[in-house]
Amino acid sequence: MNKPALCDLLNIEFPIIIAPMFLVSNDKMVIEAIKSGVTAAIPALNYRTVEELREKIRFIKSQVDGPFGINLIVNKSNFLYKEQLKVICEEKVAFIITSLGSPEETINQAHKAGTKVFCDVTDLKYALKVESLGADALIAVNKEAGGHAGQIPMAELIPILKKNCKIPVLSAGGVGDGKGIAEVLALGADGLSMGSIFIASEEAPVTQEYKQACIDYGKDDIVMTTKLSGTPCSVIETPYVKKIGTEQNWLERFLNKNKRLKKWMKAYTFFKGMKSLQKAAFGVSYKTVWCAGPSIEYVKEVRKISEIVAELRRDYEATIIKS
Repeated sequence: MNKPALCDLLNIEFPIIIAPMFLVSNDKMVIEAIKSGVTAAIPALNYRTVEELREKIRFIKSQVDGPFGINLIVNKSNFLYKEQLKVICEEKVAFIITSLGSPEETINQAHKAGTKVFCDVTDLKYALKVESLGADALIAVNKEAGGHAGQIPMAELIPILKKNCKIPVLSAGGVGDGKGIAEVLALGADGLSMGSIFIASEEAPVTQEYKQACIDYGKDDIVMTTKLSGTPCSVIETPYVKKIGTEQNWLERFLNKNKRLKKWMKAYTFFKGMKSLQKAAFGVSYKTVWCAGPSIEYVKEVRKISEIVAELRRDYEATIIKS
């Protein structure tokens, strides 16, 4: 098979980005990803200050020579957006992954610094929009993605985007083994963004309980909740999630529809939800809300990132040989 476009785009050996995961992604994961022949990205929001963001970018570069990315929220809810973008460009990070908003300014500034921009998209309309703005690649967030998933199944979304767009299309969601990678690339994808199977890695900074949950639960235990951010988000259906439910109550729904109050209600819901995730990720409590996607079905034990990537590559190559 021809080498997938992501390999040439970033000069990596195997076409995987370890997806940027809120609270989970860190510098250790990025370093090990690069050493393993793939790449990774970190949400800028994982750092409380832009100074810390700059320090971590420089630290990663001091440890490995390879491409990595920063995930940037590009709408008005991210008050640090302009400062984060400035730091990313000044430090010449290889690529930015944009989420939740128009990437126009990000693309313009990033390209001046030689930084590529990949944009999260969930449908053709938005994909064509960001392509017209100069995006370097699309990250096709499908129905099985972890976090804020799309609404279109992977088997439909990839062919639609490949038929109508000229830039590379990277698939995000639902893949957890080498066979799945081969199948997605056969659909026409130019690479993959994979996150949930790396939560249970030795390098991830979250609790052992969070990692064990990714082992104990599977794809049928993933549910969508609006309680974290107001927008449907995938979480593991723990006993606590079952107890509190996955839908906002009547008062929350009413306030979210009020023209004068909905902006503040959404901000409050997001803040409260992120605090809930933070407590569960780094502390032990019965009030556990763990974000993950259906691909935890493939997680059987806590392993090093190098071991996870090596198995993905072996299974992918074996699948290609058989076909």
